[in-house]
Amino acid sequence: MASLNPIPAIDLQALQLDDARALLRHAGQTAGQEIDESALAYLQRLIDGLCELSLKDPLTGLGNRRHFIATLERAIEAAARSGDSVLLLLLDIDHFKSINDAHGHLAGDHVLQAVATALGRCVRPMDTVVRYGGEEFALVLPNCRPACGYAVAERVRRAIEALSIAATPAVSLQVTVSIGGAYAPQWVRSTPDAWIARADQQLYRAKSDGRNQALLDLPGELSANAEEKGARLGHFVLNPAAA
Repeated sequence: MASLNPIPAIDLQALQLDDARALLRHAGQTAGQEIDESALAYLQRLIDGLCELSLKDPLTGLGNRRHFIATLERAIEAAARSGDSVLLLLLDIDHFKSINDAHGHLAGDHVLQAVATALGRCVRPMDTVVRYGGEEFALVLPNCRPACGYAVAERVRRAIEALSIAATPAVSLQVTVSIGGAYAPQWVRSTPDAWIARADQQLYRAKSDGRNQALLDLPGELSANAEEKGARLGHFVLNPAAA
């Protein structure tokens, strides 16, 4: 028996109206019928809905990890081309496991949703907020100058600390978060992994030093990791005028 060829993966984000029209045209030709415009509109709405679902976390409604990585890649490109100051913040809910253990996973879900809502109120329309995974969230803040970075992180931390979350009908909870942040290296094409690693290192420090605090890795040659330093050196060699 011949083995079946695997169906190639479809990039939902790349699907457009022309793709929907081509699909319907093919179906119409097969059936000997004209293209139905209402069916075309329905198919495009279906494609748009699938694209949106592929980028959202179902519990919180925030962007998911796929959306996060795509946003980081665009931000890195902006920082490399124009020197934009882009801040990445990683947030981890302190002692989240103990909430699940003491009150159940449904209560934990309520906490995640409340934190997501609070984060959405802390940012500008141009900012991106995602659920990075588990009890961890991430914010990508373009045009955020280093002089303002810590104040922004502290505003976020205080907003979450001030929440009273109805975990169950009889129990309200207060939670805190630890925050680690890092700026994208300017004039350098870094990578999402390298940038995340620098922010994650600050998050680890914040949690190790007692939690419920924000620590940032400010931009500059000394704060760049080995991979980013190599990228910076390569950029200067290729573009001496930018040095």
